[in-house]
Amino acid sequence: MTDITISDEDFQKFREFFYRKTGIQFESTKRYFVDKRLVERIVETGNENFRGYFTLLRFQASGEELQQLTNLMTVNETYFFREEYQFKCLVESILPEITTRKTDHSPLRVWIMPSSSGEEAYSVAIYLLEYWAGINDWDIEIISSDIDTRILTHARKGLYSARSVQELPAKFLLRYFKRTEEGYQINEDLRQSVEFTRVNLVERADTRAYRNFDVIFCRNLLIYFDDISRKAAAETFYDALKPGGYICLGHSESMSRISSLYKVRKFPEAIVYQKPMENR
Repeated sequence: MTDITISDEDFQKFREFFYRKTGIQFESTKRYFVDKRLVERIVETGNENFRGYFTLLRFQASGEELQQLTNLMTVNETYFFREEYQFKCLVESILPEITTRKTDHSPLRVWIMPSSSGEEAYSVAIYLLEYWAGINDWDIEIISSDIDTRILTHARKGLYSARSVQELPAKFLLRYFKRTEEGYQINEDLRQSVEFTRVNLVERADTRAYRNFDVIFCRNLLIYFDDISRKAAAETFYDALKPGGYICLGHSESMSRISSLYKVRKFPEAIVYQKPMENR
């Protein structure tokens, strides 16, 4: 049993450092969660106390330990067809509007951030295949990003528990999954249809290449950010969207409380947020 402890001062130092690096703000109510994972990494890296570990965390040139800790600290809880009404909005309202005004035939681009273990990205792919009339007429690019490298490996593998797939109709399980001893594995075609990438949303160097998206899903991430980080994230997504593009947030999140850059769009299925069209 380890006797390593994290003092109040240690917690504050770490909390401020992690916030600067990821935009995620840990409240005091998360002390047990944070301390447990810090102690785990202190022991794993052979350090004797927080001070030695924190030095490694800040100054390691490769950043490998910060990535390991970030993987431990991020919450990845999702399942297939979560908040399905937004997928319905995508196929019944958003995409028909986008394709009607699209003058070229370039691919439609969808960005999912955070990826988590891939259920959301694969849900989008399944929903398009099953319910979107334009699927045979348009190329779709689905990019799914996360700060957590471990969870991205899971997403690429596409292997899920019964709990993850419990909201899926049985016919979709038969059509798109193979039952294995470990769970349900999504088929190769669907796995190839999604590109999974590592992105830290608060690092401009990471997000600069992400441009010209028609639709962004950023659901239940901004609740972990403070007001400053939320505003910065809203601006990053604004830059990533094409004029007239849309962003979908989680059911408890509201872009109107974060940024005035977007227009509120009330579709029959959902409220989403639109980057205004360029002045013509």
